[in-house]
Amino acid sequence: MAISDWPEHQRPRERLIREGAPALSDAELLAVFLRVGVKGKNAIELARDMVGHFGSLQALFGASLAEFCATHGLGSAKFAQLQAVMELARRALEEQVKQGSALSSPQAVKQYLRLLFHGKPHESFHVLFLDVKNRLLASKELFRGTLTHTSVYPREVVKEALARNAASVMLAHNHPSGSAEPSESDLLLTRALVQALALVDIRILDHFVVAGQHVHSFAEHGQL
Repeated sequence: MAISDWPEHQRPRERLIREGAPALSDAELLAVFLRVGVKGKNAIELARDMVGHFGSLQALFGASLAEFCATHGLGSAKFAQLQAVMELARRALEEQVKQGSALSSPQAVKQYLRLLFHGKPHESFHVLFLDVKNRLLASKELFRGTLTHTSVYPREVVKEALARNAASVMLAHNHPSGSAEPSESDLLLTRALVQALALVDIRILDHFVVAGQHVHSFAEHGQL
């Protein structure tokens, strides 16, 4: 049955407007995004198929263009729309972090990092540069590939921090393998960067390891 034939109080879009987005299931939210289904399936049935095929929302959002388009009813236009939504969410969170102290909104920082590293198949090392009030000045990817304490160069981090007149920094990198637990190389790298930045009076406030929806904070675990 087409969703337009449902009672109005059961339709996802009308429920979202009336009750708010959190009241909807994953499939219902995806149906609002899809707007229409395919022959023989309404938008909610198609959305359920999508979640079932990919196994999770995280896997769906991280799918490549080829993987996404391999699902019946999906194409490059929907893929582009989904990527645009993800990027808008990331930029909105970046604005939130820039407007206030990063230390007073750790959840916003973590959510920003989840979106920042979303879908990256390779290891990536980012530095968040902060001013004296711990507000975000800039976020930049400095290194990419297999990250160890020898492949991330402290002098480059110091140079970038000085160029932005940063008072402190937060470090972040991802583990595409799926575990947010820091490795011994991560610990060695952090110690080397703490020492290098201390020479120019710049503090490292935290180092985050991101693996999907999991974010490990060195500061919270006493590892700085």
